[in-house]
Amino acid sequence: MEETLNSTATLQAGVAPEAGQPGAAPESEAPYLIEVPDPIIAIKDFNLFYGHKQALHNITVSIPRKTVTAFIGPSGCGKSTLLRSLNRMNDLVDSVTAQGSLTLDGMEINSGAVDVIELRRRVGMVFQSYNPFPKSIYENVVYGLRIAGVRERRLLHEAAERSLRGAALWDEVKDRLNDPALGLSGGQMQRLCIARAIAVNPEVILMDEPCSALDPIATARIEDLIFELQNDYTVIIVTHNMQQAARVSKYTAFLYLGELIEFNETDITFTHPERRKTQDYITGRFG
Repeated sequence: MEETLNSTATLQAGVAPEAGQPGAAPESEAPYLIEVPDPIIAIKDFNLFYGHKQALHNITVSIPRKTVTAFIGPSGCGKSTLLRSLNRMNDLVDSVTAQGSLTLDGMEINSGAVDVIELRRRVGMVFQSYNPFPKSIYENVVYGLRIAGVRERRLLHEAAERSLRGAALWDEVKDRLNDPALGLSGGQMQRLCIARAIAVNPEVILMDEPCSALDPIATARIEDLIFELQNDYTVIIVTHNMQQAARVSKYTAFLYLGELIEFNETDITFTHPERRKTQDYITGRFG
């Protein structure tokens, strides 16, 4: 009883109790992180706030070059927020503030000196809902190049074919490039958005649940494409589908309540996770 009264008095006085004392917050287990070869993105002590609400807590992880990394975790855990931080899409949200370091090949992403348009060329984005422009298939693919000032038709044609081939779409649309993009199937539209992203020669492609709106056949096509893209690009994918993460990625980061719990090779994450929370999530105890 006396111990309880002392704890209550401590809290009322505004003094945080020490770890292990009654009323203290539970101690967080340190995240399990492996080192990766040739990282292209380095995240260190990164925090992000929406107003006064903290969405990401002290995230530290390095993303390897030219491979597929999956971000997994339950809804609201911060995986899409972290993904969007990598090309400053969160700049478009009011009241967002960030602390810590995000670097792309040593360049501080959140530096005021960074050209955000150039950053988003280097770090492309494919969204959850396929979003082709109300233009032709061809104009969708070359849109970013036109914005960048490319006008030579030969260069535009070469880029369109290269990108559509890279997105495994060329054979399906090569005879109707001037048709409206909105007339394509859902899976084709998502691959068109991937072609549009790679047309500007990015180094990194971010994918925010790219298969969530697709049927199983279209999903399989996108997964095959993701696996192939790692030969030329660094791919980071957010997914709720753990089987998909296991199929397409080499590394997996598990996030929970805005914290990074574990980052490891995917095969190990799904067979011998190092943290209990990871095991509980992948075995369906929560999520």
